[in-house]
Amino acid sequence: MNEECRSASCQMKALAQRDVQRENAPKASRSIKDSVFRNLFSEKKYMLQLYQALHPEDMESTADDLECVTLEQVLVHDIYNDLGFRVGNRLLILIEAQSLWTVNIIPRCMMYLARTYQEYFRQSTQSLFSTSPVKMPEPELCVIYTGKTRVNREYISLSEEFFGGRQTALELRVRVITDGQDGDIINQYVVFTKVIDDQVRIYGRTREAVKEAIRICKDRNILREYLGTREKEVVDIMVTLYDQQQVWEEYVASERKKVTEETAEYILKESAENFYKNGVSVDVIARSLNRPAKTIQSWLGLLPQT
Repeated sequence: MNEECRSASCQMKALAQRDVQRENAPKASRSIKDSVFRNLFSEKKYMLQLYQALHPEDMESTADDLECVTLEQVLVHDIYNDLGFRVGNRLLILIEAQSLWTVNIIPRCMMYLARTYQEYFRQSTQSLFSTSPVKMPEPELCVIYTGKTRVNREYISLSEEFFGGRQTALELRVRVITDGQDGDIINQYVVFTKVIDDQVRIYGRTREAVKEAIRICKDRNILREYLGTREKEVVDIMVTLYDQQQVWEEYVASERKKVTEETAEYILKESAENFYKNGVSVDVIARSLNRPAKTIQSWLGLLPQT
């Protein structure tokens, strides 16, 4: 295959990969329940424990001081795994990141924060066109990462990850939490996710794996109260997540197969055209490419029009 053909096949591969992500991809279901992360921390007593784990210096705030500002159906992929709440003059946005680590969590936090402020200004009836400065809570952005990739940084920033450290008109810093302090609510949640992963390796992504993980966690005093009162709900959430993951993986596998077949056919067609331009007969091309002569004739536009 000559350089021109290789270039064309590479372009085709890129186009085919792009097509996989187009509009015909499965849309996120808006009826799927919250993730365990959001389900757990949306309850005020656990939200307070989360806040105290992040701000141990503030022991005066109570559950009544917390105001949930979690947005609905914003920047989600099937399972809702984000959380927002205000405490006094603090606005905390937390997102759980699973599976693969990506610094794209920063622009995701940025967009989530902008939407949260937009809703805050609307609810507080403040106009951005007023001559007086609006009042707005101080933002804190956090990601609780429960995946396997080792992340050694406590903070990641927009400038460092996307602009080579240069200062721009916008800067964001996101705190990365991978463990928490021994025994606090964050640490318990991270341990819960690891126990889930361990049981999935044994039982697969099944209801049995989730139920066994819950049993182990309750025995080890990990989220015991929450899991004791919400066991059925937690099992349903996790099974729903597993079902969605399976559907998505099957879709991706089928699209990859489709892309591979289409790309191979394109390369063969390009080869046939190049061979024919260089004087190779249709019969020889057909034998070389292991395709019927009529297929080669069709690729070359040699069949009579009907």
